[in-house]
Amino acid sequence: MTDSPKLAVIAHRKKQLGEGLGRLREALTEAGFEDPIWYEVPKSKKTPKKVHRAMREGAELLLIWGGDGTVQRCLDALMSEGSADRRIAVGILPAGTANLLATNLGIPIDLDGALEVALHGDQKDLDVGTFNGEHFAVMAGVGFDALLIRDADSVMKDRFGRLAYLWTGARATRARLVRAHIAIDGDDWFDGKVSCVLVANVGTVTGGLTAFPGAVPDDGRFDVGVVTAVGMWDWIKVFLRLLLGQVHSSPLVRTTTARHIDVRLDSKLRYELDGGDRKKTTRMNVQVKPRALTLRVPSSQVRSAGRSGHRQE
Repeated sequence: MTDSPKLAVIAHRKKQLGEGLGRLREALTEAGFEDPIWYEVPKSKKTPKKVHRAMREGAELLLIWGGDGTVQRCLDALMSEGSADRRIAVGILPAGTANLLATNLGIPIDLDGALEVALHGDQKDLDVGTFNGEHFAVMAGVGFDALLIRDADSVMKDRFGRLAYLWTGARATRARLVRAHIAIDGDDWFDGKVSCVLVANVGTVTGGLTAFPGAVPDDGRFDVGVVTAVGMWDWIKVFLRLLLGQVHSSPLVRTTTARHIDVRLDSKLRYELDGGDRKKTTRMNVQVKPRALTLRVPSSQVRSAGRSGHRQE
């Protein structure tokens, strides 16, 4: 296939999708990619070096086999200084637990379907965020959301799948309140105690909950949510509103959209990035890079016709 892009595969070998990596090799050969650049890693932290190596070898299309954490690490490498001058298309083979980016974009959670999209789908330029020096495409959060992800470690997720989030969510409702000052696009927006601050590029977030039903991943803005719930009963009220699609009307939730979000906390909270646990911080400075990532998606699946959800600005 002389007109085909030079293909690279970065695979988290502990993640499973369909019949596994052996079947992926077979399917690529059947599609005319007999000798792709191929790297397997034992953990997502090992992927950036492989991404840079694939780029040096001339990769034009990068297939990522893994969950949201693996995808995030790869995208960060692509967006890093010295790499962003050459745009490489990305195809996701969602082999993780939540697969939030793939789910939000309509990418099938099966090997044959995902590979068809990765090789032949439309190319869309999606927004990317920066937070504490890292790039992300799904979400970033401090407080409740980060505790939920920290406690649902890889062992628990591998064993129980999404059910792991039910157990850890109950524990995370005990998250303490911390005072936060939040500026949106340079203007003061919120000053008070919070138990969670979430910034998202997509609508469906941790645990499969649709927190931002009007989110669009290529509109140059991220959705922002602040939760002031304290204790299990408050969180039950928030979750009920989520299930009913009325979270924006909850007195315990405040939302908006922004290009630049600056959160300052009066004490350290753990944070998460695209479902990956990170250390504690007192600062959450997020900036949006509009349409910085080229991703293969199902034809006409990315909803860029405008927001249908509720905004508060």
